[in-house]
Amino acid sequence: MSEIRFDNRVAVITGAGGGLGRCHALLLASRGAKVVVNDLGGTVAGTGGGQSMADAVVKEIEEAGGTAVANYDSVDTPQGGEAIIKTALDNFGQIDIVINNAGILRDKTFAKLAPEDLEAVLSVHLRGAFYVTQPAFRVMKEQNYGRLVFTTSAAGLFGNFGQSNYGAAKMGLVGLSGALAIEGMKYNIKSNVIAPIARTRMTEEILGELAELLDPEQVSAVTAYLCSEQCEITHEVISVGGGRYARAFVGVVPGWYAGRDVTPSVEDVHDHMSEILNTDDYIIPKGAADEMALLYKVLKA
Repeated sequence: MSEIRFDNRVAVITGAGGGLGRCHALLLASRGAKVVVNDLGGTVAGTGGGQSMADAVVKEIEEAGGTAVANYDSVDTPQGGEAIIKTALDNFGQIDIVINNAGILRDKTFAKLAPEDLEAVLSVHLRGAFYVTQPAFRVMKEQNYGRLVFTTSAAGLFGNFGQSNYGAAKMGLVGLSGALAIEGMKYNIKSNVIAPIARTRMTEEILGELAELLDPEQVSAVTAYLCSEQCEITHEVISVGGGRYARAFVGVVPGWYAGRDVTPSVEDVHDHMSEILNTDDYIIPKGAADEMALLYKVLKA
């Protein structure tokens, strides 16, 4: 097929001063996109700030012949989100792509997790994606085009020790993207999620020796595809890492039907648990209505 390019497209990438965000920014810019490189410039824990990280990526893009501007606003307030999108509109007159990549870590076991560690992680990952995407979504509706990519994690999809705050925030992004995929359908707005496993300053200690095999650049190709005009899929989650690319999904099985107007006992549920958990003949709902349709079919029958 012909080369997938992003000429005349404007992309906002949050947390693009390093790691995955930097790789996404460099790739999109190399293929013609005008890029807003957003980065607060803080620590992995979300403290501090500075302009050097975003500026360095902008310089890389410009030296390679691309076009980019820096933005240093925090994603975790409505004002910050508006300012990030305003940077795109003020400099380039439009916004076509949003990659929500910004994140922090405050890992602790659940019993020791402080409320402020929950709030900080939710604010950057989940609220931050909401605050940045909402003003962009409004513009995308008007122009009848948009591509949204959210960044979840295996910790969100499947759970991970010591990451209850992070996992909760990351699974929340899957729900957010799913709602926007449905709301964006008639406006040609596609919304998808990546679940990356890659070496970044957030993950190096967690991954250990495996980190050397998980180049962040390997994640950016699928991210760029999901941002492209050629992308026709929406409401999907793609697991990616180390050169492996795979669909991840939430499915629903037929389960056990107790019968109309039947209130089963606790013992009935126990006796049918293997049928309830049987994964044969599952479906992948494209929204809450699909599961309701499954229930309606059983009730009607």
